[in-house]
Amino acid sequence: MIDPLGALPIYLSMTASLTNQESRRVAVRAIITALIVLVTFALTGPQIFRFFNISVNSLRIVGGVIFFIMGYEMLNARLSRTKMDEESTHEYIEDVAITPLGIPMIAGPGAITTVILLMNESHMLEKQAAVFFAIAAVMLVSLMFLVSARKVMSFLGTSGEKVLMRLMGLIVMAVAVEFFVSGLRPIVQSMIP
Repeated sequence: MIDPLGALPIYLSMTASLTNQESRRVAVRAIITALIVLVTFALTGPQIFRFFNISVNSLRIVGGVIFFIMGYEMLNARLSRTKMDEESTHEYIEDVAITPLGIPMIAGPGAITTVILLMNESHMLEKQAAVFFAIAAVMLVSLMFLVSARKVMSFLGTSGEKVLMRLMGLIVMAVAVEFFVSGLRPIVQSMIP
């Protein structure tokens, strides 16, 4: 459910104008955000959904909308946020690390649902520990993918970066449509008698 390769296009496009150190900060913050979200939902997922009266399908629809907007911006080879000074760069790093990278790209609806289901099925302490170990291992692998992605970008240059951004924009928009439809389908089916 967690696809580090799927996160690369958004990560690369969002960190294209940042330094190597800043892009690593984005990667680390995104992974920490995803880790916190998954552990939180593993411990309290069903209670959170019941308290706010939301479903995983709602998360899929929102994730689809966010991805579609980002994909459209990538398709136009531009980003909506601009950075003017050191303070706004810091804010930009915080923003993109949380959304869309940490949530919903890495810790998306599928990953959250899987974690909740695995924890509900794990009645023994050893099985619950295995779920947390699996979350940590997947986050470590995802971090390695994100950090090494900048090296690929250095070979492409500015023109290659824009071409890649446009191609990845199309892919991200297609993923967005899939997220949206997969969230909307069960809601519409539940309305039809």
